[in-house]
Amino acid sequence: MALPVDLELKKAFVELQAKMIATSKTIQVIDSQINVMKRVLQHVDATQREISTLPPGTKTYESIGRMFLFTDLEEVKTNLKSREAQLTARSAEFESNKKYLEKNLKESQDNIREMVQQRKEQSDTKTN
Repeated sequence: MALPVDLELKKAFVELQAKMIATSKTIQVIDSQINVMKRVLQHVDATQREISTLPPGTKTYESIGRMFLFTDLEEVKTNLKSREAQLTARSAEFESNKKYLEKNLKESQDNIREMVQQRKEQSDTKTN
């Protein structure tokens, strides 16, 4: 004999499952953004190392979109440092968002397990 399906439980289960899927996808997006930022930080670091070997007064050009502007060497160094700081801060922000989402995902998984366990206990008490 098939047990009757508790529609409220089923609805809650579907909602939690949808939340888990959305959270998992968001975590994947954040992971990819973090990886992109790591690559950009590596590029900035390599550029800083190369520029640091240049003698003062060297003509430098900084790319802005599709064009290059004549820029003082010290200004290029300053811009690279500020960009590095921005990327580091943004990476830390993404990491904290990821931790928060992972915590929510774990809570959703625990809620689903708890719901299944309660349903199982209810069905066990009804059969006895």
